[in-house]
Amino acid sequence: MQLLWGILIVVAGLFLLVCSTLKSEFIVYRLIVARSKMLWGENTYRFHQVAGAIVIVVGVLVALGYI
Repeated sequence: MQLLWGILIVVAGLFLLVCSTLKSEFIVYRLIVARSKMLWGENTYRFHQVAGAIVIVVGVLVALGYI
């Protein structure tokens, strides 16, 4: 079961990383950006790239059973 959760967490991290790199106009990502811009301003996309990378690492650790 932890393999499934790990893969889902990695997919969520990839979503953040890819959408922030491409500055996507996907509706779900636009809602996330709107919330983040209040706190991060112009650094929103950089924050999402870093957060996406961290989420990917955590997802891999979960999938491997370390967490």
